[in-house]
Amino acid sequence: MEKIQNAIAKARAARTGSAAPGTPPSRTGIFAPAGAGPAAISTAWQELPELTLNARQMERNRIVAFQGGGPATGVDMLRTRVLQQMRANNWRRLAITSPTAACGKSTVALNLALSFARQPDLRTLLLELDLRRPSLGRILGVSRDISFAAVLEGTGTFAENALRYGTNLAISTNPGPSRNPAELLNGPGVTRALAEIEARYDPALTIFDMSPMLVTDDTMAFAGQVDCVLIVAGAESSTIKEIDLCERELASQTNVMGVILNKCRYMGADYGYGYYD
Repeated sequence: MEKIQNAIAKARAARTGSAAPGTPPSRTGIFAPAGAGPAAISTAWQELPELTLNARQMERNRIVAFQGGGPATGVDMLRTRVLQQMRANNWRRLAITSPTAACGKSTVALNLALSFARQPDLRTLLLELDLRRPSLGRILGVSRDISFAAVLEGTGTFAENALRYGTNLAISTNPGPSRNPAELLNGPGVTRALAEIEARYDPALTIFDMSPMLVTDDTMAFAGQVDCVLIVAGAESSTIKEIDLCERELASQTNVMGVILNKCRYMGADYGYGYYD
């Protein structure tokens, strides 16, 4: 794993040295319309249908942040670092993608969202924008017919197509693949729909589970709508070239927060936190 991390750092340093000065403009302030008052926001959250999660199913799907404790330490550390960077930059929208399929980006997105849900002072949204191969509903065991794509299309409201877990996490998934997802994500209704959601529910953080970068153009069609992005790389599947290409493409649209190396089967002793168990 250390060799992979060093190679990523070397490629990033080489690219930074040859790139033009300056960074992509932050989206800060663009998507912060005047919204409802505290009482109306609280009511809007309470009116969302409640989502009940099955502990055994969460464990089977590697959602370690569901119950917290020792197994969730790594996710909680990621949560803290993400929150610190987003607060420092006044960011509110975070996209999570990967170079290719099967890197575990949806699992990371869901774990991170549930970790944030254990901070009662934070309202968080998890929105599924992997419209070609949606998986969050299956992982969570969602039985209701909800569709975030319908919200973006303007054929449904967020209140009709979202579920609330606890008091401060709202999740909107999709029942199946959508038609023409890149066109939908690049369409004029997306900016309006997101602004309306933020005005009504006032989330501190919105996490978008995106499509893999190098498989479709969906993520690039939407990247300009977010403040920052995390790239999830598979330890034994993603190449340095793929990761570097993703960083390069995304950096032209938004801020790349970092790369998460997922699915590491061989970890050194220094990475363990067994003394917390």
